[in-house]
Amino acid sequence: MKKDIPDLLVENVAIAIVKEKDEHDNDVWNSYLINLKDHLIEAVIVTSTGYGEIKGETLKTSTLRHFLNEVPANSFAKIEPLLEDVLTLSNEYWLSFYEGKNILDKKYIFLPDTLNEDNFVTIPIIKKRGVMIK
Repeated sequence: MKKDIPDLLVENVAIAIVKEKDEHDNDVWNSYLINLKDHLIEAVIVTSTGYGEIKGETLKTSTLRHFLNEVPANSFAKIEPLLEDVLTLSNEYWLSFYEGKNILDKKYIFLPDTLNEDNFVTIPIIKKRGVMIK
């Protein structure tokens, strides 16, 4: 029964989008999963999709799926690069992982135009500037 399913909250796991420089000194955007827990998380699946409107036209990107075998305690893993075109869309990341014997999941949504330097913070562990949702 539904009452028998534990209501587990995802805590101390974040998604960050970071503006970085590539090898040619060009600006690039990358998304990261950040494990702020003191133990690893396993069998991590992250799906990503972008959606919204640009110039009155409704757009939706392909849904991408990423599998990370494990993310150690107090570490991070790169999820994917983002194209400049999708920064004005809502960018949604759906995270599922095992913590012990439990499966946990959480949705993270970066709303349109939030990926600007006014919203940047220093991302823990990565030590770079970007936007993070915890």
